[in-house]
Amino acid sequence: MADLSEIVAHMQAFLRVDGTPDYPPAHNGLQLANDGYVRKVGAAVDACLPVIEQAVTEEIDLLVVHHGLFWSGVQPITGAYYQKLKRALEHNLAIYAVHIPLDVHETLGNNVGLARALGWEITEPFFPWKGILLGQRTTVANETRTQLLDRLEGLLGKRPHCAPGGPEEIREIGIITGGAGSEVAAIAAQGIDTFITGEGPHHTYGLAEEWGVNLIYAGHYATETFGVRALAAHLSAQFQGIEHTFIDHPSGL
Repeated sequence: MADLSEIVAHMQAFLRVDGTPDYPPAHNGLQLANDGYVRKVGAAVDACLPVIEQAVTEEIDLLVVHHGLFWSGVQPITGAYYQKLKRALEHNLAIYAVHIPLDVHETLGNNVGLARALGWEITEPFFPWKGILLGQRTTVANETRTQLLDRLEGLLGKRPHCAPGGPEEIREIGIITGGAGSEVAAIAAQGIDTFITGEGPHHTYGLAEEWGVNLIYAGHYATETFGVRALAAHLSAQFQGIEHTFIDHPSGL
């Protein structure tokens, strides 16, 4: 058993939450408290009702998510929103959300997690955004676009959609997990020939062809499972005796 306030303080500092920019709905940090104690940590991408129901079933005390309770903005506490708050409160479930600070973290982040899962141990931050570097990039040799798509399919369980605007023989790869497909023109300007992200608007397919970039839509959900998994494992190691688990609730998007 560990103290919730100590765990939260550790995450705030270790992930540099207070100094990292984000979108307003993120509300990074502790979003719902419990009685102050944690025996089991659960990790998930989204704080949706089915995930909260599963967390209750698995007797989780602290749910760590990427997209928190307020991602859809201010809303009446009715319907499904009321139900998930009610379930969490009744079962002493604390909820902590961390978005961009987890995407960009140098050891636990979604970007480095995906890169390492693909076998790229040496990467460097790139792509300026609001005073930080949002993604990771690497240089590869003797790899083709088709081989990369095959490896992503094996890793993520589904073949990514690809706008094949760049070369078959790839070299400069950029990764920004989640919904960064709209940045393809700016990515191309940084010399990237192959860009892995989660999703992008319809028009980005044509933009990728025009800018000469292989734009790989690997799935918003699928590319953002790495960070919360790593964070839960980190907390279990940091606070002895805490169990951890991952609640997989894919959207297919």
